[in-house]
Amino acid sequence: MKSTKSIVHALASVTLVLAATSALAASTKPAERSADSTSQQIGDERREAQIWTTYAVNPHLKAHKLDVEVENGTATLGGTVESGAAKDLAEQIALGVDGIKKVNNQIKVDRNYEPPKRDGNERTFSDKVEDATVTASVKSKLLWNSNTDGLDIHVETVGGKVTLTGSANNGTEKDLAGRLAKNTNGVTGVDNKIAVGAPGTADKAKAQTETAKVKTENAAEKTEVAVSDSWITTKVKSTLLFSSDVSGTEIGVDTDKGIVKLSGEVDSQGERQRAVELAQHVTGVKKVDASAVKIR
Repeated sequence: MKSTKSIVHALASVTLVLAATSALAASTKPAERSADSTSQQIGDERREAQIWTTYAVNPHLKAHKLDVEVENGTATLGGTVESGAAKDLAEQIALGVDGIKKVNNQIKVDRNYEPPKRDGNERTFSDKVEDATVTASVKSKLLWNSNTDGLDIHVETVGGKVTLTGSANNGTEKDLAGRLAKNTNGVTGVDNKIAVGAPGTADKAKAQTETAKVKTENAAEKTEVAVSDSWITTKVKSTLLFSSDVSGTEIGVDTDKGIVKLSGEVDSQGERQRAVELAQHVTGVKKVDASAVKIR
């Protein structure tokens, strides 16, 4: 049998181990809680920025000064709008953000509310996003069009007004570039400053066009027809969607061996012809069949 002294020493050792373990646990828990808290805070700030950015570019809300605060997955909204529909929209946008569990909608509705006036030269974040989107749309249409893809054309958009600079071989190419830009969604005006017949323009454009054709032919030889057809379908659809003079969402597009088949409904014969024209000039398109496009 162990002596009383040995038992005391053993108990003391156990007590020290338990005390050390408790101290370690006590020091670890706050650190874990701190890490979790930091992660939650970063997530809340990211969600808050996402909601605010969406408000800033939404056409129904961008003129309003709305406040957003996110804490532990709950979004608190503030500010003033002129209708209940705008208030509900702001709430639905917040609820649609991943990680938002609840929305405390404190936005006030005032039918007489007037958004704050801005300096005519002031460009908001929303304005810059819209202009950048227009520029990208115009550039894409010029790039996909077989008559303009080899031209050296620069696009700049400010307040919806597009300025075209660069060079073209002739007036027909210049006018086509202007029409493609003018009929792009979001464009309010076009300043066509493209130079015609500038020194070296024809040779440069011809060389670029020939190079592009060679690349396309080489790619076609190495790529299955289905992939090429898929590319054509995507570009035709995008061109129609970017264009303001056709109902891009109402027109279906299918491509088989370079032959594009359009379907759906349009408002007029002119709109159908415009859709055919846009599709015909997409690089790689051999023929357009619009027999399945009906006029309402």
